[in-house]
Amino acid sequence: MATDSDAILLAQLGYKQELKRAFKPHEVFGIGFSIIGLVPSIASVLVYALPNGGPTALVWGWLICSIFLIFVAMSLAELGSAAPTSGGLYYWSHRYAPPRWKNLLSWICGYSNTIGNIAGIASIDWGCAVQLMAAVSIGSDMTFIPTTGQIFGVYAALIVSHVCIASLATSVVARLQGVYIVLNVLLCFAIIIALPAATPGQFKNSAKYAFSGFSNLYGWPNGWAFILSFLAPLWTIGGFDAPVHISEEAANAPVAVPWGIISAASIAGILGFAINIVLAFCMGNDVENILANPIGQPMATILFNSLGRNGTLVIWSIIVFVQFLMGTSIVTACSRQIFAFSRDGALPGSGFLYRINKHTGTPVNSVIFAAFGALCLGLLAFAGPTAISAIFSLAVTGQYTAYIIPISSRFFGGQEWSPGPFNLGIWGRPVAYITLLWMIFTITVVAFPTTSSPTGADMNYTAPVFGAVIILSALYYYLPVYGGYYWFKGPKANVDTVGSGGDDSSSGVSAVEEFEKEGKN
Repeated sequence: MATDSDAILLAQLGYKQELKRAFKPHEVFGIGFSIIGLVPSIASVLVYALPNGGPTALVWGWLICSIFLIFVAMSLAELGSAAPTSGGLYYWSHRYAPPRWKNLLSWICGYSNTIGNIAGIASIDWGCAVQLMAAVSIGSDMTFIPTTGQIFGVYAALIVSHVCIASLATSVVARLQGVYIVLNVLLCFAIIIALPAATPGQFKNSAKYAFSGFSNLYGWPNGWAFILSFLAPLWTIGGFDAPVHISEEAANAPVAVPWGIISAASIAGILGFAINIVLAFCMGNDVENILANPIGQPMATILFNSLGRNGTLVIWSIIVFVQFLMGTSIVTACSRQIFAFSRDGALPGSGFLYRINKHTGTPVNSVIFAAFGALCLGLLAFAGPTAISAIFSLAVTGQYTAYIIPISSRFFGGQEWSPGPFNLGIWGRPVAYITLLWMIFTITVVAFPTTSSPTGADMNYTAPVFGAVIILSALYYYLPVYGGYYWFKGPKANVDTVGSGGDDSSSGVSAVEEFEKEGKN
């Protein structure tokens, strides 16, 4: 059985099988694709593309970004095929980094991945709360405008509901992915087909405007404004590591995980390109009015102009629901990464977090920890709209930092590389180099403020927030006596092994023999 071979491979990596392998290959794809959640995500971040290029940014900015993001997906897929474990990124960092630096790099990678995933929960659920309140505003004919406190209340309720769903048995969470795939694809085609058919003539744009029209509302040079619009596809086509984090619950993980990563990113890039072309043709040419509309959501305004109040409420309700489903998937993936990181003792309270609920067979404590972290990040909303936007950027910055470390460790660490069933062969190195340059570049981009002359109110706080996370994790690592420097040795094997005392490379024949012996019993 595939699950037997998966468990043997996991034992070779140093871990015993503790979670149930209930995810089928298409469901592994589903968790990545549902976290991307194309239409809801585009709706959440359209505010970054429209003022920084308008239709040109929607169409060509998306296309350029999508191509590079597929490179990122391929680099991660190689690693995910070679060593499919829920710890993924920090595990690979430790395995391939130079011996002198592997503990520290694994530590930093794990914390970057953790904060990136938690920020992903916060950004998805905050976007869902804003979209839900926008629906109420539309339904009230704009007589109701929500306060920050009201939006935060909805946000907190969404997080609590996602804790309940993500804590369900693995088999239940896995079967839900099929539903998520269908709803996401149907919503994409609904926008692609219905919006052009319903848009009145005054809001339809020419091909020249749709493919070359440009708007620049924030004062940056046109070229840099266009680059800043990349934040929209960067945040939308994100969470590549989600299939990795459920790899210990996936059947035939060495194959299912890499193809789940690549197919999710590729299909999202193609469908998203089509959706953005439709928006460019059907949004009218008054970008300033779209952004200033009291609805507060550019996508909702475009739909309202084309479909009217009732039609918009129908489509928007589906968008909100699909965004809600995105939240359940990101909480699931994040909790598995936290479970794995605490299994290796790296997080405060690891003994509490590394527990599997005996009723559901899932790491419920890790689910709650992830949700609580996201709830705390949501408090940034009370510092103003610019502060809450840092969460969107933090999800990109945290994840990309966590991607850079293992990919660069593989090629520059000097350690032996044993590829899995999916590998790029001689193309692995050039693809990785393009990936690394792209991610370093985009981390710089997302740290820039919205306008060219920022004040305290509209400054980008991504750098100080993420910097604080890295600094605090480094301080914890080097804390005298109690810091990770004195006790963190990377991934710890939890099966009987022979070799170097529990390092990820120490588990071998004895680990496999133990599993096979348990299986016979």
